[in-house]
Amino acid sequence: MVGRITIIPQRIGAVSINFKLTETIYFEGDFMKKVDLTTGDIKKILLSLAFPIMGSSFLQMIYGLVDMFWVGKIGSNAVAAVGTASFFINLGYAINSMIVIGAGIKISHVIGAKDIENTKEYIKASCTLNFLMAVSFILPIIIFSKNLVRFFNLENEVEKMAQIYLIIGGIGLIFKFFNFLYTRILNSYGESKLPFKISSVGVILNIILDPIFIFVFDWGVAGAAIATVLAEGINTYLFVKKSKDYFKVESYISKSWSKMKEMMSLGTPIALQRVLFTGFGITIAKIISQWGPDAIAAQKIGLQIESITFMTIAGLQGAISSFIGQNYGAGLENRIKMGYKKAMHLCTGIGVVTTGVFVFFPEYLVRIFVEKPETVEIAINYMRIIGLSQLFMCYEIVTNGAFSGVGKPKVPSIISIIFTSLRIPAALILSKEEYFGLNGVWISISLSSVVKGVLSPLIFKKYLNEGVDKK
Repeated sequence: MVGRITIIPQRIGAVSINFKLTETIYFEGDFMKKVDLTTGDIKKILLSLAFPIMGSSFLQMIYGLVDMFWVGKIGSNAVAAVGTASFFINLGYAINSMIVIGAGIKISHVIGAKDIENTKEYIKASCTLNFLMAVSFILPIIIFSKNLVRFFNLENEVEKMAQIYLIIGGIGLIFKFFNFLYTRILNSYGESKLPFKISSVGVILNIILDPIFIFVFDWGVAGAAIATVLAEGINTYLFVKKSKDYFKVESYISKSWSKMKEMMSLGTPIALQRVLFTGFGITIAKIISQWGPDAIAAQKIGLQIESITFMTIAGLQGAISSFIGQNYGAGLENRIKMGYKKAMHLCTGIGVVTTGVFVFFPEYLVRIFVEKPETVEIAINYMRIIGLSQLFMCYEIVTNGAFSGVGKPKVPSIISIIFTSLRIPAALILSKEEYFGLNGVWISISLSSVVKGVLSPLIFKKYLNEGVDKK
């Protein structure tokens, strides 16, 4: 045997039952009571899953803000360098989602079906695939770091700093890739509190190390990168150690190529979507730049505020994906329908509140970040126009999670790619002076969100009404 994965769920009951399989697996007592999403109050389950995922998202935001705060103290060149290098690091995250999403879908299905043998095989295969993906991405990043940075035609000083940050940050991607994967696997088990606690350790460690490495050791941008890599490395160690209550990976070598192919097939649409979105965002930013730095700043501020909605609803998306995944694996069609209905009710509340705040109180939010009258005026218009689509954006995001839960991520990816790409021609037309000017760009973004938020739920409900199958 090449390696072994031992799945040892936490002991709850006093009675233990041992199942002899090809490899050692302990199926102890009534452990599924703790992680089983196929029974119990649906609303409570969704909320208990969602809140820690939301917390983890907010922690990631703090992570980035703290990093940028300390780097900003070095100077604008340092900020430009980190921003440039981060483009390629973020591309790595997008590509890694191919493994993470696919693994989460399949693992939640086999856990729901109580298929212990396939659970351990999918976990081992996902770890093997994740390692291969990390090495395949990291090596070119390190080898061609100079060429990648030069693409942006920066000043020599900025290029050198960006290259240093990219090399160190690129090496650290091995930890980040596995942190994403472990988080998703634990979510599939119905465990979202543990990833939140581990992420908290990483954020606190990064907050402490950043100023020490940047200023006390005088390592500058390299210090910021090292602090982040060390924090992520500690997180990986904690994930490996603490997740043993659910599963234990004793070998990262798997020959289950069919399972790897299956996971990649499921995750590819989401990965492609995220890579393309980077390009769409750059193109929209280019259109906005015609109105000068105030317009660019206004959108950045608006996105920062809107990210609160993204992070809040992302928790519910993760919860419904894991919930539906397990119930799909267990073949509980009615529970899937009820879970989706409850999730849509919850996201309606979130969407209505954010729409109200964005539309009626935008100035209070904008002035937290900026006081310049021209920027404030543009940002207020952005918030009000985008605010009208917040409810529909929530519907789209939650439904995307539901589609992933039933193993059909292609459908929402196709919808999202088509209508997000249409923002570009719509923005070019609506932003003409004879129409809406700069507000036309905001309208194009808002309209696409409305369409996606209507279309995705309609298609998913049609799928549910036709009967959930496991083909």
